[in-house]
Amino acid sequence: MECSSTTTTTTTMCAASQNQPLSPSSSPSLSPRAGSPKNGPPSPPPVILSPCAACKILRRRCAEKCVLAPYFPPTEPLKFTIAHKVFGASNIIKMLQELPEDQRADAVNSMVYEANSRIRDPVYGCAGAICQLQKQISELQAELAKAQAEMLNFQCQNDNLKSLICMGMAAQDDQEIKPEQHLSCDNTSLFLDDANIYAAWEPLWT
Repeated sequence: MECSSTTTTTTTMCAASQNQPLSPSSSPSLSPRAGSPKNGPPSPPPVILSPCAACKILRRRCAEKCVLAPYFPPTEPLKFTIAHKVFGASNIIKMLQELPEDQRADAVNSMVYEANSRIRDPVYGCAGAICQLQKQISELQAELAKAQAEMLNFQCQNDNLKSLICMGMAAQDDQEIKPEQHLSCDNTSLFLDDANIYAAWEPLWT
């Protein structure tokens, strides 16, 4: 800075300004950098959420409130592949949106079962499996009715056998009692005969 003024006052002010030391705050070397890192624990890395199996197979972005995410986890891609092959993604989404949340899990399991049955049996699908199960139920019910009839028959035979045993024991008891009864009757008849004899001889004594 050059002081070209001829007055003494301005000369003194210019000289003082030239000899004034720089303050720490005005020094560019001592000022802190705006982007300098702060001391402290490092921030955790951002969590990268894996898309659900449906969005991964469809190659689309998995939204935060994806309808398919709770029922088709990324660890079970085959589950969505089977259902998607038979019903299609749009139909699955439409059916889930029309149902309340407490019934969606059962609906997904039903769709996966029906799709799997259709893949194994393209003609009858799950109807063939249902008919087969109904046939097995009918056969088991017939076997159960037969077993119950046999049990009832055995129970009747057991009751008849018990009654026969009781009748045989009662007859045996009667046979053991009858000889004693005959003996007592014979003894009384003897006593009666003796009395008659004494009665016949009584006039002779008189």
